[in-house]
Amino acid sequence: MKTFNFQFCEKKKLFFGISLAVLAIGLIFNIIFGTQLDIQFSGGAVIKYSYSGSITQEDVEKIVKDASGKDVSVRIHEDMSTVNDPTIANNSVSISFAGTDSISLEQQQAIAAALDEKHPDSKFEVIESSSVNPTMGRSFLLKCAIAILIAFVLLVVYVGFRFKKIGGVTAGIMAIIALLHDVLIVYFTFVVFRMPINDSFMAVVLTILGYSLNNTIIIYDRIRENRRLMGPKATYAQLVDTSINQTLTRSIFTSLSTFIAIAAVFVVGTVYGLTSVTTFALPMMVGVVVGCYSSIFIAGPLYVAWHDHKDKKRESAQAAETK
Repeated sequence: MKTFNFQFCEKKKLFFGISLAVLAIGLIFNIIFGTQLDIQFSGGAVIKYSYSGSITQEDVEKIVKDASGKDVSVRIHEDMSTVNDPTIANNSVSISFAGTDSISLEQQQAIAAALDEKHPDSKFEVIESSSVNPTMGRSFLLKCAIAILIAFVLLVVYVGFRFKKIGGVTAGIMAIIALLHDVLIVYFTFVVFRMPINDSFMAVVLTILGYSLNNTIIIYDRIRENRRLMGPKATYAQLVDTSINQTLTRSIFTSLSTFIAIAAVFVVGTVYGLTSVTTFALPMMVGVVVGCYSSIFIAGPLYVAWHDHKDKKRESAQAAETK
């Protein structure tokens, strides 16, 4: 396998600058548009209908909003097996109402009547109706945040023990900073594309944590091996650059193949209007790219920057003692 000779650590300020610029753009979007929480986290009500034929998300949103007087979000789930026979009512549409009030029976009947009036051939039937208490939604959000926090702590402990010979705790902290970079960009993807934060977000975050860290650990493995092979005279920059170059092809090819697979899922979800699929696949595609980027351009150079900072402090302390 071909080994490159790129000087990643020498250009670390450029890579850090690119990440900070992307994060700044995401923050601006977040300030302008705010964060949308799905009713799983904010509380509210959901009505799920089965239907046949073809409908659009925008049309259903307008009909339900006019009938109920409430802001709604609509997710359409099309059964691919019924595409060639639109008379089969195997498709479904989920209508979410944010807020603290449940949807009364009269409102449900008014919504059903409005849908039937606009789409008499679609055979709308209620599959299920449920509501989420706002307190329960906040509790669920808190539990998800705790799960992510626990994952971070366990990752630091794991990296700390596994890579003690190259400063395990430091390596773990740098890896976590890179992972936080990935999580923030995935979060901003939801903000930019106006997708509500829901269980898909949590699934993407936890998946990316494992995926991105795996890339970083492979580089750390090479750093540990190269420390033995290159000896104590090798600088941290030389160690990290050599290790990243040795694993670069593997990291890019692995990420590319994963990206192509998820992109195919995203295309299928987009073609058939599978919102639940696209809201997972799109941020996953972004997460795979930024996970590969942070493993190569952020974690290693951060590790070098930290050790350079420690060396400068030690040299300054020694210089002060000799005066």
